Amino acid sequence: MSGQFGLLKQKRFRPFFATQFLGAFNDNLFKNALVVLLTFQAAHWTTLKPELLANLAAGIFILPFFLFSATAGQLADKYDKAMLARLVKVLEMAIMGVAAAGFFLTSLPVLMVALFLLGCHSTLFGPVKYAIMPQHLHEDELVGGNALIEAGTFVAILIGTLAGGLLAGSVEHPAWIAVGGFLVAAAGYLTSRGIPVAPPPAPELKVNLNPLSETWRNIAFARQNRTVFLSILGISWFWLYGALFLAQFPAYAKFVLGGGESSVTLLLATFTVGIGVGSMLCERMSGKHVEIGLVPFGSIGLTLFGLDLYFASPDALAGTTPHELLALLSIPAVWRVLFDLMMLGVFGGFFIVPLYALVQVRSSPDHRARIIAANNILNALFMVVGALGAAALLGKGLSIPALFGLAALLNALVAIYIYGLVPEFLLRFVAWLLVKAVYRLRTTGLENIPQEGAAVLVANHVSFADAVVIMGASPRPIRFVMDHRIFKTPLLGFVFRHCGAIPIASAKEDPAMMEAAFAEAARALADGDLVGIFPEGNITADGELQPFRPGVSRILASHPVPVVPMALAGLWGSFFSRVDGVAMKTPFRRGLFSDIALHVGAPVPAVEATPEHLQAQVRTLRGECR
Repeated sequence: MSGQFGLLKQKRFRPFFATQFLGAFNDNLFKNALVVLLTFQAAHWTTLKPELLANLAAGIFILPFFLFSATAGQLADKYDKAMLARLVKVLEMAIMGVAAAGFFLTSLPVLMVALFLLGCHSTLFGPVKYAIMPQHLHEDELVGGNALIEAGTFVAILIGTLAGGLLAGSVEHPAWIAVGGFLVAAAGYLTSRGIPVAPPPAPELKVNLNPLSETWRNIAFARQNRTVFLSILGISWFWLYGALFLAQFPAYAKFVLGGGESSVTLLLATFTVGIGVGSMLCERMSGKHVEIGLVPFGSIGLTLFGLDLYFASPDALAGTTPHELLALLSIPAVWRVLFDLMMLGVFGGFFIVPLYALVQVRSSPDHRARIIAANNILNALFMVVGALGAAALLGKGLSIPALFGLAALLNALVAIYIYGLVPEFLLRFVAWLLVKAVYRLRTTGLENIPQEGAAVLVANHVSFADAVVIMGASPRPIRFVMDHRIFKTPLLGFVFRHCGAIPIASAKEDPAMMEAAFAEAARALADGDLVGIFPEGNITADGELQPFRPGVSRILASHPVPVVPMALAGLWGSFFSRVDGVAMKTPFRRGLFSDIALHVGAPVPAVEATPEHLQAQVRTLRGECR
């Protein structure tokens, strides 16, 4: 974890982190201060009901995300993002001036204009916020950077919400709220001046001001990569799910737990700490690369703890006199509720951080900011739909705990749907689970696997788990050419069938299948994919390296791409190897967490990649450990 916190010492990250933290803090300071002010002093401002004002304020703040996200994405692709960040901070200071005028004039319309402009400020900064990170951070820093941003954002929301409520209740004149907001905005401007230059990827871009056509165009950019688009849908679903829970906290604290105002803060703080913990753990659990195997893990936790929150919610406390905070904490049922909220936050961090990093890594650099803009639009849309759906269900008499339980079940259905469309998420989860739960994997040379473009990966074949281990370590998906008989193994067969593995048979056994395998491998390389093969042809029966067959030469004849030699070490003697003559015979033969290694060598040009040369490379990488 020292690695990700080390980013806070780097000039390429620290000013940007501070700028976005202060922006999120200021949004929530002003928003909550205004809501509290209008709730408790509504008669001074309007004849509208306080609850209507609160929903009106929320709607006005989110409206710019629909109107201007597309434009914001274009600006972030056309201009230097560091310059845009500074201009956004200048706009934020001007907005606080508008807010001050609204407070002095006791004008609700002017204050709503200021709130709308603050929504515009967040809309403009959104694409900058996520598109700038891949320009300033290395690939192995993206998970840690996103973790810090997500944790920092939720902490800023919590502190800003608390500060806004305190400020609204303690100042003599409400204009001091705007003064406080101006000071925070000025601090954000000063930090933004330290953000390094982030050159635009598309300076020749002509900005289209039509929000409808440009929104559709941005979504089309996102849909060019199916995994990116479904990741965006996953992110949007998370914001719907999380916002649904957060919106119910006040009523849940009052009517279900029987608590007062301080209990709302407790629920929000617990959930926020959970998000922070989960986000911070992502880098350690993912090995510093974008590990989308954590996403299914996160969705499982979101479902289980959402359901448990339904069962844990007490009935006996409803309708009682509001408890003081200490009295509330003396009730055992409340601790289970807090634990569920904490774990919802933790697994939410596991879910959201890899998805944001995946969108950043796999989006086209020329369109990245516009794809982030499409993400922001869909996030806002999902949150509005979720809020309307929750309001309708609660209006029909559904209880808040039941709403939580229903949302958790829907989360499971959404997860199954997305993983069915893109099996890579589930497959990486299986690979991650195997590597983390059964073995202790050490890797060297992963940077030799190309970040993009076609390549052939060759490795020694020690066990039935070889491909899964390599998949779990590789930052990119791999299409393995594998003996067709392995597809008959119950669990591994399911994994390989759904990850696009290519079955192959010998010429004597099934010449048609062999020809089809080579044709499919050629298509995969033509599409820019990684193709993995085990040139020995079979799993070793004695742990030693067998002669490499000429199949790799045939693949390279039609597509002369680089070949990356890889060596697995330590798997001989494991449950999945043939050390006893038959694999998978003695469970836990070497216990749990046995040490294994994957060594990746430098790419070999196609003209030098003879079977003999590749075998020598793999043998050298493996060393004496089998």
